[in-house]
Amino acid sequence: MYIILKFYFKRVHPNTSTTITTKIKNMNSLPSDAFNMRVTEEDTNQTERSQWILNSPNPPPLWKKLISPLKNKKHFFSSKNRTCNEHAFSFIGNLFPILSLFKNYDAFKFKDDFLAGLTLASLSIPQSIGYANLARLDPQYGLYTSVVPPLIYAVMGSSREIAIGPVAVVSLLLSSLCQKVVDPVAHHDDYRNFVFTVTLFAGIFQVAFGVFRLGFLVDFLSHAALVGFMAGAAIIIGLQQLKGLLGISNFTKKSDVVSVVESVYKSLHHQIPSGEWYPLNFVIGSSFLIFLLIARFMGKRNKKLFWLPAIAPLVSVILSTFIVYISKADKNGVNIVTHVKRGLNPTSVHQLQLNGPHVGQAAKIGLISAVIALTEAMAVGRSFASIKGYHLDGNKEMLAMGCMNIAGSFTSCYVATGSFSRTAVNFSARCQSSISNIVMAVTVILCLELFTRLLYYTPMAILASIILSALPGLIDIREACYIWKVDKVDFLACIGAFFGVLFVSVETGLIVAVSISFGKIVIQSIRPGIEVLGRIPRTEAFCDVSQYPIATSTPGILVIRISSGSLCFANSNVVRERILKWITQEDELKETTKGRVQAVILDMTNLMNVDTSGIIILEELHKRLLSRGIKFAMVNPRWLVIHKLKVANFVDKIGKEWVFLTVGEAMDACLSYKFADP
Repeated sequence: MYIILKFYFKRVHPNTSTTITTKIKNMNSLPSDAFNMRVTEEDTNQTERSQWILNSPNPPPLWKKLISPLKNKKHFFSSKNRTCNEHAFSFIGNLFPILSLFKNYDAFKFKDDFLAGLTLASLSIPQSIGYANLARLDPQYGLYTSVVPPLIYAVMGSSREIAIGPVAVVSLLLSSLCQKVVDPVAHHDDYRNFVFTVTLFAGIFQVAFGVFRLGFLVDFLSHAALVGFMAGAAIIIGLQQLKGLLGISNFTKKSDVVSVVESVYKSLHHQIPSGEWYPLNFVIGSSFLIFLLIARFMGKRNKKLFWLPAIAPLVSVILSTFIVYISKADKNGVNIVTHVKRGLNPTSVHQLQLNGPHVGQAAKIGLISAVIALTEAMAVGRSFASIKGYHLDGNKEMLAMGCMNIAGSFTSCYVATGSFSRTAVNFSARCQSSISNIVMAVTVILCLELFTRLLYYTPMAILASIILSALPGLIDIREACYIWKVDKVDFLACIGAFFGVLFVSVETGLIVAVSISFGKIVIQSIRPGIEVLGRIPRTEAFCDVSQYPIATSTPGILVIRISSGSLCFANSNVVRERILKWITQEDELKETTKGRVQAVILDMTNLMNVDTSGIIILEELHKRLLSRGIKFAMVNPRWLVIHKLKVANFVDKIGKEWVFLTVGEAMDACLSYKFADP
């Protein structure tokens, strides 16, 4: 028998089944009783290994999976053996990470945070006023948003570098969506109250994401889609700043590029006496824009001059305000900020429209704003956390962001998040902790109490130039080229978001980006990878024969691996048809199995789940194979898969002896079956 098998494997298939021939040789050298004992022992070991799979513990029930994120010990509590006081201290410590800061905090670290906070405030004050104007709110509301949210985040957030406040993209998002519900010109107060209500809902959604650990929902806006969305939003923001830069009084309410360019073109073709626009606004704005861009360029070229682009906006505001005041340029058509309300944040609880007709729309816009704000903040926070070498807890960040926006909605703030430009300044200023946010907020409070009257003559063109100078950081052409090289489908999501924002609306851009990203997931689920495996010579490894041409298939045995996380209603028919095609078509048969198929081995190592449709397809496939006299074997199904297959009695139908731990064991069994039943 040994001589016959050895001759067969050397002539037909020299590189596979080395293990079997070695076993037969070893068995042939043993006495008859020892040979029988050896065979029985190996059969027992193989049966025992199969029982490891068949007797694996049942997976946890559905209700445990749903509540397990809430019972994560690392989230708020660390041990069940702690006392009530220890639990309370652990809860407070996890809820307020700033408390752990003071263990190693000293005067030198505070000096760095204090200087970073002052530098941050010099950039934040003019930007906040400009972003409030972009959101179609009065200037003081941008300053309010730079007070309460940073203070709340400083005690609850886990990032040391992130700078909190209003940002350009969220301000544009609010203005473009909210003005469709309430007219900011005709109903100014109602519009402001609606924005506060949107902020409340955004905070509630963010808290829910953190408490229920639903951060994966934010990931549907992929990195590629975010790159395209930011670039498109930056161009739209830049075009909208032409209103302030040119001093145009009548401007379109639409946000798409065609409407904005058309509005600018019509305004510029009117005569100056008509009052449509005044060139002096452009002269002031463009002059200081050049100054801001030069300061930004010098700061990038020389890291020691990081403070120059940080204080340049404040210097521009001071100089331009002084020039307008002494030259009376406001009398000659230069648009100015005029009155900025003095004092700290007033309460806005009574202004929330929770019983009005627009509650549903406020909740929808709040959800969109919450996702965008979280996506930008997480991208910024994780980038700088990786540089400093520490981990950023995403769920704690969501909880902190939500709490600060809820508190902000009660104190006349609109949606705040982490700003990339201000965070970069904070990082360059060598901040040590979130104390820099507190220093910045206190500085803004002093500005609200003491210096708001000095902002009366600040030209609107300066605010436009400050926003324009910050936009190049939102357009990342190098990253878009990288996405194109790595993944063309991701690049499609990037371009879809970019053109959607640019030519339709911000909301459409988001829908396009999420739809393409979600469509990519659906396509990958519907068309799973189905690989034919072969043994790598001189190893026990089975790999895809398409990727490794050196891998050889065993005659008459088809080894298949499903490279998908789930065998479900969406892809089960594709799996069945592909396997039956390999079995029935002669051309592929010759290439994959080199003979008539007598056994099919299905490697389920990568398969995490199977639904009822998948089980029905497996049963149908087994019947089709059985009618052709082909054995069907399964390899290493995961515990959720084997549990469902046992409940559906599929394991009993194929036979428990045909469930194996490794492909090698299944191959040995199929070869034994092949020679036993020629």
